[in-house]
Amino acid sequence: MSAGHPEDEFFVDNPRLGAFIAEVRTIVARATSPIETVAALREPFSLLLANQTWLPSAFRQPSPQSGMGGGISSWLVYRSADRSLTLMSLVVPPGSATPIHDHLSWGLVGLYDGTQEERVFRELARSGDGHRQLELVNVRQLQAGLFYDLIPPENDIHSVKTTSSTPSISLHLLANDIGCIWRHTYDPEKSTISPFRSGYTNVRCDDGSKPG
Repeated sequence: MSAGHPEDEFFVDNPRLGAFIAEVRTIVARATSPIETVAALREPFSLLLANQTWLPSAFRQPSPQSGMGGGISSWLVYRSADRSLTLMSLVVPPGSATPIHDHLSWGLVGLYDGTQEERVFRELARSGDGHRQLELVNVRQLQAGLFYDLIPPENDIHSVKTTSSTPSISLHLLANDIGCIWRHTYDPEKSTISPFRSGYTNVRCDDGSKPG
């Protein structure tokens, strides 16, 4: 299960994935900023999205016991030993949508299969009583092969909904342990923000919490 750097975790054993992660680590080590890092990662990430052979069927399945609800599953594909880099597949069944949420790291998110509608938000104001006001800034219709950058605060708050008749599968390359860190969900109607941890469908977090 481990390869490359000591204690790095590979949950998919495939040479194509191993080569991609090795390239990512080289780029991350050389880059001097998140903007430079993401720009350099776009080409290798697009090539990984275009290759339909390396991701096993098990990592393309919804989860009835999803911690995110709606059968949404978060499959951890790779995680670095220091938890500073993860790759995961997010599977969203037809008609299901994620809550509005943030990521708290730079990264790339791309559609591997199916189609999605992404709604991107920006935080406008924070009040003393903890309320948050969001503005919808973009709605994108995504097809397989398309991807976008995450560089907080730009594009960091969004929700996605599957618009295809089959589950949508997106790949998330992020500079944190995305399933195990505490993030936030937003309720625009109530102008509230809540703590949120998505978990992984196939892996427990270090504190022993159940997969999401």
